[in-house]
Amino acid sequence: MKHTLLIMAALATLSAPALADEALAKSKNCMACHAVDKKLVGPSYKDIAKKYASDAKAVDMLAGKIQKGGSGVWGPIPMPANPQVNDADAKKLAAWVLGQK
Repeated sequence: MKHTLLIMAALATLSAPALADEALAKSKNCMACHAVDKKLVGPSYKDIAKKYASDAKAVDMLAGKIQKGGSGVWGPIPMPANPQVNDADAKKLAAWVLGQK
């Protein structure tokens, strides 16, 4: 029983950062237009991660798009700026998006 509790605690710790970043995405209204595994108004986070998997500058680029918005990469619907997201949160969100597989 003690061994099982230790394993469950370890697993909870491993998944906590992913859940925390998803909570951040929800709190910043990102999930209104994006989902982890399906296209809504914007592309899925998994599709974004796949597209930028080999781009070493992707975190900074995506963080900028989260804050300033963008257009033309995923079709005609522009992504609006999200000025409520500070620099640290933008990078955290971008890293989380790129970690979706």
